Amino acid sequence: MTSPGLEHFYSVIPAGGVGSRLWPLSRADAPKFLHDLTGSGQTLLRDTWDRLAPLSGDQRIMVVTGRAHRAAVEAQLPELRDPNVVLESEPRDSSAAIGLAAAILVRREPDVIIGSFAADHVIGKQKKFAKAVTEAVSVANAGYISLIGITPTEPATGFGYIHFGAPHEIPGAPSARMVDRFVEKPGLETAKSYLDEGSYLWNASMFIARADVLLAQLGETEPELLDGLLQLAASWDTPTRGAVVDRVWPTLKKVAIDYAVAEPAAAAGRVVVIPGDFDWDDVGDFASIAKLHAGGRKSDLAILGEDARVLADSSTGVVISQGKRLISLIGVTDIVVVDTEDALLVTTTANAQRVKAVVDALKLSGRNEVL
Repeated sequence: MTSPGLEHFYSVIPAGGVGSRLWPLSRADAPKFLHDLTGSGQTLLRDTWDRLAPLSGDQRIMVVTGRAHRAAVEAQLPELRDPNVVLESEPRDSSAAIGLAAAILVRREPDVIIGSFAADHVIGKQKKFAKAVTEAVSVANAGYISLIGITPTEPATGFGYIHFGAPHEIPGAPSARMVDRFVEKPGLETAKSYLDEGSYLWNASMFIARADVLLAQLGETEPELLDGLLQLAASWDTPTRGAVVDRVWPTLKKVAIDYAVAEPAAAAGRVVVIPGDFDWDDVGDFASIAKLHAGGRKSDLAILGEDARVLADSSTGVVISQGKRLISLIGVTDIVVVDTEDALLVTTTANAQRVKAVVDALKLSGRNEVL
């Protein structure tokens, strides 16, 4: 059942990306959204579904994912309706994924409002999250593109930032603020100044808008991309879908929705942000996992894995074990150990962002069997 005030709301979950900074845990055939990284006993994808189902209803959730992941996604989400599974033959970035969902849904329901929420984020304080989504839907009803930004808790350099301006009076959205501009990942000193200033939010890539409004904005910036998406949507619920996908999908431009929609719309005064004060993490690297499990303490060693065998003495960080071998740690701080059947990673939380460079090197060397 849809929550009151959200009758036209449809949740969209883009479930793509490998999460290369979480290698060797996250792989092409088992990306991070298919893992339990919080110790909840559920995958991040399942947690995302459970967070959205009370808002839109489980019959109004669409998942956009790769063809290779269909079986795993459907195993995680038995409630997912077949018409709401959108399969990408290959990754074409977020504008194509979210834009196609919008184009399909607006043909089925002209007044639909879609909300896009990544499959691999960790969110706490469900009531505050639901309140922010409800306000964002009111903003979308008023014809704006709405974002939910996260109130910063530290001068993070790994996130993009949203700079907001004056309050904007919209019925049902008392927290609404106009978006002035977006800032890419800043340096530490700049991030500290943003935190002190108090008019910046982390960009969590949560988009809520009328589907027709989002598509119109995409058409202004990327008309050829929109044309391709409209061709796909026109065939989606017909027997010609397969042939049209094979012809059109590989031609779609790869561009992030932030660049194709959010930034140009903000410059035109069409973007409003709702500040979210719920807990949020995009689990972008192993340092994030260690922080999630430490809960603000500095003395913890997070241990993940059903059969993990770890002996630790005066050690902190995170150990993720998918094997049966014993892992012993003595006097090491902020360590990261990821032990899988065919690859072992040892680094520190301070160097967690550099894991992607290892993945890039493996690609260049042709060692795709471990990717």
